[in-house]
Amino acid sequence: MRTIYTILFVAFAFVSPAQTPEAKLIKEFDTYVEKSRKQYAVPGMAVTIVKDGRVLLKKGYGLRNITKTEAVDDQTLFACASTTKAMTAVCMAMLVDEGKVSWNDPVIKHLPDFQLYDSYVSRELKIRDLFTHNSGVGNTDFLWGLMDITSDEVLDRMKQVKPTYSVRSNFIYQNIFYLYAGKVIERVSGSPWEVFIKKRIFDPLGMTRTYPHLAKVKDPNQSNAHHWVDGKIQVIDRTNADAIGPAGSVWSCVDDMSKWAISMLDSSKYQGGRLLKPETWNELFKPQVIVPANEFYPTQQLTKPSWTTYGLGWFQQDYKGKKINFHTGSLAGEIAIHGQLPDSKLGIYVFGNLDHAEVRHALMFKAFDAFALGGTRDWSSEFQTLYNNLGKQYELKQKAHELQRIANTKPSLALSDYTGKYTSSLYGEVMVTLINQNLNLAINNVVNAQVSHWHYDVFSGCYDKRWWGKTKVQFMLDASGKANTLLIEGMEFNRTD
Repeated sequence: MRTIYTILFVAFAFVSPAQTPEAKLIKEFDTYVEKSRKQYAVPGMAVTIVKDGRVLLKKGYGLRNITKTEAVDDQTLFACASTTKAMTAVCMAMLVDEGKVSWNDPVIKHLPDFQLYDSYVSRELKIRDLFTHNSGVGNTDFLWGLMDITSDEVLDRMKQVKPTYSVRSNFIYQNIFYLYAGKVIERVSGSPWEVFIKKRIFDPLGMTRTYPHLAKVKDPNQSNAHHWVDGKIQVIDRTNADAIGPAGSVWSCVDDMSKWAISMLDSSKYQGGRLLKPETWNELFKPQVIVPANEFYPTQQLTKPSWTTYGLGWFQQDYKGKKINFHTGSLAGEIAIHGQLPDSKLGIYVFGNLDHAEVRHALMFKAFDAFALGGTRDWSSEFQTLYNNLGKQYELKQKAHELQRIANTKPSLALSDYTGKYTSSLYGEVMVTLINQNLNLAINNVVNAQVSHWHYDVFSGCYDKRWWGKTKVQFMLDASGKANTLLIEGMEFNRTD
C-alpha cells in the first residue's frame, strides 16, 4: 500500500507543465499563431505574451527570408517601426520628471528655431502636441519616404507645408512631429535621441539586442521585408526610417520587447528601479485626443468600440468593457503591433515580415480573449475577410477610375518635349527622360516611374519598386505651349532646365 501511495504521490508531484490550465492556453495560442501565420502567408513572425510580470510565450515562427532556410527565433531582429513612438514619449517623460521640460511648454521654448508655415501654430504648439497628431499639418511622409535627405533637411522643409486643418481641431497621423520631439530631447538633455534612448531605456531594461537605427543593425539574425508583387510574395528593399528616428527607426527582437512590454504594464518598473514616476507614467496613457472613425483602424468594424482615442504614443479603444492601449508599426514589407490590456497586466508584441499583414490585430485580440477576457472568436479569419473585402472595394474604385479615361486623345506635345528637370523646394527634383517611347521619371534618385500616355497630358505607369504600385502624372503647359509644370500625386514640380 505504501508503495502504491508513493507512486501516486510522485506522479502527482511531477505533473507535466503541459497539463496545467495556463500551459494548455499557451499551447493553444502557440498553435493558433502558426495557423494564422500560414493563413495570412506571412513568411516569418515573432510573438511574445506577457502577463503579471512574467513571459508566457516568446517564440519565432517561419522564415526570416522566404528564399532561404533560416528560421525566425526570439532573437531575430525586426523593425519596430511606429511602435517606436511610445519609447520616444517615455524619453520625453523622463525629462518631465527631471523638471527640464513640461508637457505644456511651447515647443519654441526649447527649439527657438522651430518654424511651421503658420506662424501662430509655430508660437503656440506645445510639447504635448508633438505626440498627438493634431497639429493641423497633414501627412508629410514624402519628406523621408520619397527623399534621401537628413533629419535637419526634413524639418527645414516642414516650414513650407501648408496646414490641412486648424490646430487641435482634427487628427491626421503625422510622423515628423515625433522627429521634432527627438530634437527637443537632444536640446534639453544634451544627448542625441539615439544616445538618450539607449542609455535611459534599452540599457536599464537589459534590451541588449535593440538598436535605435537601422544603420546599427549588423547582426545576420535579422528579418527581411516581403511584399506581394505581381501575385507573388517577394523579398523587397528595406525601408530606412533613420531620418525620422524618434517616429519609427528602432529595431529589436521579441526577447527584448517582452522586457519593454512588462515595464510598460507595471508603471515603468524594472529590476533595480523604474523609468518614470507613477504619475508621469499615468499621463502617457491618459486619452489626449479623440480619434475620428475615418482615422482609426478598419478593425473597429468588428470590435465595435464605443470610443477611440490617442494617448502619448498609443492608440486606445474599449474592448469588452475594458480599455486597451496599442500601436501598430508599418514599413514597406514589415509590420509590428504592441498591445496592452492594462487591467489584466496583459501585453502582446508581434513582429512580421509581410507588408500590412493584419494578422497582427487578430493575434492581439485573440490574446486578450484567451488570457483574460474569454471568447472563442476566430479573429484571424474574421479580420482576413474584412481586409479582403476592403481590398476588393479598392480594386473596384480603381477600375471605376480607369473608366474615366477619355479615348482617342493625344499628348499636346511630342514626348521629347516633356523631358527635362522639374524641381520643387519642398518636394525635390524629378528628371524626365525618354526611354523606349515612354517617359521615365527619376524622383529624387529614390524611385523611378515609367509612364505612358493615358489621356490628354496625363500619363500612367508603374514605379520600378513595384510594391509602390501605379501612379498617374500630369504635365501642364505655359502660355507659349511649353511643358512647365509636373504634378505627381498632389506634388507640384516646376521645370527649371
